[in-house]
Amino acid sequence: MSSGGTPRQKMIGMMYLVLTALLAMNVSKSILDAFVIVNEGLERTNENFDKKNAKLYSDFKGALDKDPNKTKPYYDRAQKAKKLAKELNEYIEKIKKYVIEKTDKKEKAVADTISLKYVDAKDNYDEPTNLLIGSEAATPIDGELTALDLKKRVAKYKEEMIKLFDDKKLFLPTDKKDMEGKLKAGLDLPDGVENGVKAGWEVVNFYHLPLAAVVVNLTALQSQITNAEVDVVSKLLSAVSATDFKFDKLQAKVIAPSSVLIQGDEYKADVLLVASNSTSNPKILLCAVDTTKNDGETDPRLNKNDPGKEIPVSGGVGKYKAGTGSTGEQKWSGVIQVEKPAGGFNYYPFAASYIVTPPALVVSPTKMNVLYIGVPNPVDISVPGYAPELVTPNISGGSISPDPAKKGSYIVTCPAGSKEANISVSVKQGNANKPMQGGYKFRVKPLPDPVAKVGGKESGGVISKSLLLASGGVAAVMKNFDFDLKVTVASYSVALNVGGEFKSASATGYNFSGEVSALLAKVKNNGRVIFEDIKVRMPDGTVRTLPPITLKING
Repeated sequence: MSSGGTPRQKMIGMMYLVLTALLAMNVSKSILDAFVIVNEGLERTNENFDKKNAKLYSDFKGALDKDPNKTKPYYDRAQKAKKLAKELNEYIEKIKKYVIEKTDKKEKAVADTISLKYVDAKDNYDEPTNLLIGSEAATPIDGELTALDLKKRVAKYKEEMIKLFDDKKLFLPTDKKDMEGKLKAGLDLPDGVENGVKAGWEVVNFYHLPLAAVVVNLTALQSQITNAEVDVVSKLLSAVSATDFKFDKLQAKVIAPSSVLIQGDEYKADVLLVASNSTSNPKILLCAVDTTKNDGETDPRLNKNDPGKEIPVSGGVGKYKAGTGSTGEQKWSGVIQVEKPAGGFNYYPFAASYIVTPPALVVSPTKMNVLYIGVPNPVDISVPGYAPELVTPNISGGSISPDPAKKGSYIVTCPAGSKEANISVSVKQGNANKPMQGGYKFRVKPLPDPVAKVGGKESGGVISKSLLLASGGVAAVMKNFDFDLKVTVASYSVALNVGGEFKSASATGYNFSGEVSALLAKVKNNGRVIFEDIKVRMPDGTVRTLPPITLKING
């Protein structure tokens, strides 16, 4: 048990220690019922923790809605903490249900819902020990649903929670140290002594303890996990505003919508001094600079006699524009001059570049380099530097429409008889559409034949009679095909030798009909069953006949 927590938690912890001591003294089994009370108290405590966490996440969501840019990095970390705690608590809950199921000999459905007070084998300590530790305390077993695996997961949980505070730009230096201390106090799983011999935490807490005590230990650990979640999320929420208006360095920044442009477009960028406010209008000069001289005090201009070209500044943000008549990399640089209150200037150099390319088109087939007749073919289309809503594709040899589920994705359909399809694109510039150079040519092919299967056998082979009857029907799948297409079996027939006479039966649909099932029931060992005339409805609307399947019965 953790030393932290509410007064109620501490009281429950003290009760648990007393009960454990009484068990060690071989007190009556009725003492076990007291563990039920402790467990119920811990469960109520966990419910209260959950409510507190729900309130914290609600407050976080409110902060995110109010100021998403500032809050999102912390909110994302809180969501990760929530996921980590949920996964670990669910794993512990799974261990509890597993131990109850195996020890109390309950059906899984019953063990998953039963309360500890209704468990009959609360005093059984052999089975929980075997399940969680194994037969030897000196060498505990490892693997899924063991105490040793649980110990590793708790250690990993603590490590991942601490990592949430690694970013020095988001947190004060004391934040991570504070959380390390809290999580160490609440989640450390110290070794102890078992029968006078040093033993690991897993042995001390789960070896030779009755089922009731094991369940209480697990519930108490869930309380520690959830309490750690409360601490972490609380710290993350408080950190959102902890660094407001605290700056230790000023830097010049260049922010451009895109650094790769289409020839003929206009390049735009914002140049601003980070940490400046809306009333600050520094002087921004375009000139050659040495960006290594960024201490703020040294003038970084390579030519001190060059006054530079001043660009407009509004609200502390410089507005830079340049043409794109030439292709290739275009470099530009300058310095931000900030006047000191006592006179003189601070200097902050910046340098940036952008790429001007000829008009280009990118069309990527989502699945492969061919299109198939009669089915939806997903295709991604983009033009560098343009938002998806400004791109308009055109096609010859088929039709194309936007995929409502994803921007920049389209669905292409090709009619029967098509051999190839060509996709071209135009982009919207102002009120006009500008055609892009190039395009993409697809081969158009009919869908390949599917493969029929019976009992997992697709071309024949040996199968037991029981597996054949249990398979229930004939399936058809698109083998080694990237599209998610459904093929429906329309009909088939079955033939086999019964008492020297060749008999057959047929069915509509994929299931074994009553006639087919009755015939299959008559097949003898080493007999052969032939599934033939297998007709399937393809996604393109056609009906195809697949090769027969011959199966030999063995067993």
